[in-house]
Amino acid sequence: MKIRKRVCLALASFSFVGASSAAPAASSDNASVRQMVDATIKPLMALHGIAGMAVGVVVGGRAYVFDYGVASKETKQPVTRDTLFELGSVSKTFTATLASYAQTKGDLSFSDPVSKYLASLNGSEFGKVTLLNLGTHTPGGLPLQVPDAIHDNAQLLQYFSAWRPARPPGTVRTYSNPGIGTLGLITANAMNQDFDALMQTRLFPALGLTHTYMRVPAAKQRDYAQGYAKDDRPIRMKGGVLSSEAYGVRTTAADMTRFMQINMNQVHQVRVDPAWQRAVTATHAGYFNAGPMTQDLIWEQYPYPAALPALLEGNGQPMILNATPVTAIDPPQPPRDDVWINKTGSTNGFGTYIAFVPREGVGIVMLANRNIPNDDRVKAAYAIITALTGAPQNDKQNDKR
Repeated sequence: MKIRKRVCLALASFSFVGASSAAPAASSDNASVRQMVDATIKPLMALHGIAGMAVGVVVGGRAYVFDYGVASKETKQPVTRDTLFELGSVSKTFTATLASYAQTKGDLSFSDPVSKYLASLNGSEFGKVTLLNLGTHTPGGLPLQVPDAIHDNAQLLQYFSAWRPARPPGTVRTYSNPGIGTLGLITANAMNQDFDALMQTRLFPALGLTHTYMRVPAAKQRDYAQGYAKDDRPIRMKGGVLSSEAYGVRTTAADMTRFMQINMNQVHQVRVDPAWQRAVTATHAGYFNAGPMTQDLIWEQYPYPAALPALLEGNGQPMILNATPVTAIDPPQPPRDDVWINKTGSTNGFGTYIAFVPREGVGIVMLANRNIPNDDRVKAAYAIITALTGAPQNDKQNDKR
């Protein structure tokens, strides 16, 4: 009990860790960065009984990956650079990137209605929803998950044919797997290829992600971390309708750190084809003001310096489970570098968080083989980023505009 109390106090004092560990980013080296990360990640793991984590950090023009604990309690295999974690909803950022690329190539337009690509929905309310609504959680009231009674795409389309919006599209944000999942389905149809194949043979190679998978190959199964449920039961993700498009990516911290650098447009450190770089950057355009944050194409952004209460509110359960009124940004806000951009992701056995500030050239990705509260992920990342930048912590709410 005393140990757990000390751990809770350590997590409660993230702001102290960040302030006391601060050092100029330009002079960062592996040992000092590791010390800053350790100061927050080790208490976090102890508090939540996390078996293994991998943490990627970008600072001062350099990328670092730090491994903690074991990929499996049974085998005691340590987490390494090759360990694969389930991303959960962080996978949606890859779906958004593929859709953005399809738009740059003229295969689709976000302003188009769904019915243009799914003809069976012509005349239905869902057919009037735009692709942009799907990618920003604003169709008007989709459920969080695909209903259990739906087992294939034909049943999904029947469901959409009968669907009625609770509010007009573009007026509320309701976080939804079916929405972004359908955008992925439409993107694959527009590009005339299976979604998994597009991701595995086009998107991942184009971004230089060599250890990222939709389906973990037999030769890589040994590297696939074991996830753990709340009761410590071993668990891994099961597939389902739109699972690939909404939450199906498995990857390493090293690959996610590279993806983060591409998202920060660090072209001198990570080079990709200009068309793909434009597609990635375009996912950071701001389309709606929603509560404390701006809704991009799946990504969520906050003004920088970021206020911790705003980050906690924006990543909190009410924003995920409840409808939030939105205001459209017209014209859309062009991608900015003076913002905090983030995304959480979870499966039953894994928890993920990625956050970065392009202007500062700093970011973090945290992969854990246990689903832990979003609040503690955000607090941990906030402590580490403020420590890496030497910026004062902002524990007061600010105006996102």
